[in-house]
Amino acid sequence: MNGNHKGVQTLLGDPKRAIIRLSLPMIVAASVQTLYNIVDAIWVSGLGPDALSAVGFFFPFYFLILALAAGLGVGAGSAVSRKIGGRDKAEAGDVAAHALVLMTLTGAAVMIPGLLFIEKIYRLMGAGSIAVEAARYSRVFIGAILLLFFASIASALLRGEGDVNRAMVAMMVGAGLNIGLDPLFIYTFKMGVAGAAWASILSIAVSCAFLFSWLFVRRNTYVSIHFRGFRFRRPILREILRVGVPASFQQMSMALTAFAINIFAVQAGGTDGVAIFTTGWRMVTFATLPLIGMAMAVTSVTGASFGAKDYGKLDTAYSFAVRVGFFIGLAVALLTFLFAPQIAWLFTMTGEGLRIRGDLISFLHIMCIFYPGVAFGMFSSAMFQGTAKGMNALIATILRTLFLAVPMAYLLSLPMKLGLPGIWWGIVVGNILGSVVAFTWGRAYVRELRSRKEVVRPVEAAI
Repeated sequence: MNGNHKGVQTLLGDPKRAIIRLSLPMIVAASVQTLYNIVDAIWVSGLGPDALSAVGFFFPFYFLILALAAGLGVGAGSAVSRKIGGRDKAEAGDVAAHALVLMTLTGAAVMIPGLLFIEKIYRLMGAGSIAVEAARYSRVFIGAILLLFFASIASALLRGEGDVNRAMVAMMVGAGLNIGLDPLFIYTFKMGVAGAAWASILSIAVSCAFLFSWLFVRRNTYVSIHFRGFRFRRPILREILRVGVPASFQQMSMALTAFAINIFAVQAGGTDGVAIFTTGWRMVTFATLPLIGMAMAVTSVTGASFGAKDYGKLDTAYSFAVRVGFFIGLAVALLTFLFAPQIAWLFTMTGEGLRIRGDLISFLHIMCIFYPGVAFGMFSSAMFQGTAKGMNALIATILRTLFLAVPMAYLLSLPMKLGLPGIWWGIVVGNILGSVVAFTWGRAYVRELRSRKEVVRPVEAAI
């Protein structure tokens, strides 16, 4: 077998081993990617809290862009995994082609209005004098939206066929380059906050070059992509969109949550409140990255198991991931609590930054309660996506974010006058309650699947 197709064997092999083998490269890649985000914030923090606020106002819109890209990627990657489980290589290639065409159309539709109206939106959000700088930063990303989309979707296609190593390499190359370019563009070229955006886009372009080479130049991936004579096929569109559209809305709900939290933070703590939330949330992302990496593996492994109608293996993969994820969350919570002052210091080294250090430490301490429960909700959503139950994943996420976390954050911070700490406690309580509901629903769904008669195809048929 071609070495690049070993991921297919992994997907169709022992479920616990598959979760571990597919998770580790993505955890490494996510670590480097998130480390870049943290280093980026550290470099920007040298420009003062106002610069962090300018970046922070783009935070929910960046989530929105990633939501569209990630949704298409999750839909395509999930469908590819199911086609591999069902031993249909040609259909897997058609799925990939459809995803890339949809990517181009969606990206173009978002780019133009984004470039035209972003500054006006910031002023309506209360950005004031920061709106101009925030818009300069944002327009760089919005103008390069197709690069962001391609990097996300191409990586998802590789993960869908179990080729996590090259997906990892692409992410690590871009993130590593970005870490080096940030100080050059921000300070040496004196581009300020916009320089951080240009450093990011150039780095993403390099990652895209690697992905493009593997998919279209060397063509040494398991899934073959061809556009000659391409036309949309409804069955494939349904395969992608029944998971991809809910996944996009799922991510959008997180963007809307960030948007709402930004507004509450402005009301409770001014623009410094935005800086505290968005900076602290980078650390939350970093703390949960092992779970993010495992969630990608859960989607791929449960998707292949579902395609093969091997529901016992699906159950094993899901349950094993949740158990491991819970203990990872406990360890992360302990480390974050102990080192919160040192972490906050990294983002508040300037004289002006001292004014938000105490509040940032408070944010980090409160968020520690959130980490152990993350796996229950995150992996349940990942399993739903793998088994083509995109609406289930969407409902579970919306319940956790918009219906629980946002109202709780508002209630505790403003009517109950707890200020910024009230927002942080609202996020924690809402997410924990939502995770309990998602896991209960996920276990019930898996039990229902296992009650069906299983038809397991031999692994060799897929090679």
